[in-house]
Amino acid sequence: MTDSALVRYSRGAILLHWLIAALLIFNLAYGFLHDSLPRDWRIMPIHKAIGITVLVLTLARIGWRLTHPAPRLPAHMAGWERTAAHVSHFLLYAFMLAIPLSGWAMASDPNPRPLTWFGLFDIPYLPVSEAMSEFGHEAHEILGYAALALLLVHVGAAFRHHFLIRDEVMARMTPGVRVPAPPA
Repeated sequence: MTDSALVRYSRGAILLHWLIAALLIFNLAYGFLHDSLPRDWRIMPIHKAIGITVLVLTLARIGWRLTHPAPRLPAHMAGWERTAAHVSHFLLYAFMLAIPLSGWAMASDPNPRPLTWFGLFDIPYLPVSEAMSEFGHEAHEILGYAALALLLVHVGAAFRHHFLIRDEVMARMTPGVRVPAPPA
């Protein structure tokens, strides 16, 4: 393992992070705004396809994370900050799985709505009851708000590290930014 691998995330992790982040931001924005958008926009199939994409990419990211360890947290971080970082990352992964799964359950009710991946192929429905589909709908909405709050905490923590503490935490996940090797 090279010194740079010890201080920054791998290229694969960085690519997955920013790709999932962009897709999540789009889908969260759409989720919160869809009732006020014109009906003829027909963006729901795109929202669903992006949700399934987020689910698949999150599974890939978890696999990547298991085989490519994250860089160590800076030594100056207090114990509570380390715990908060680990808990928030765990919750982010949980939300990136639970939100698409709840949306998939919602779309799989006994009167299923069309579910395709960008019109290229059909996505099979989950075998859920009407009650489970309704639960998926409620969970999807609640998880969306909770995910937005957690995302704001995540971005706020990254900005805190970059602008206030002035350490390399944010740079480790930023493409094209060099991260100096830690002192020997």
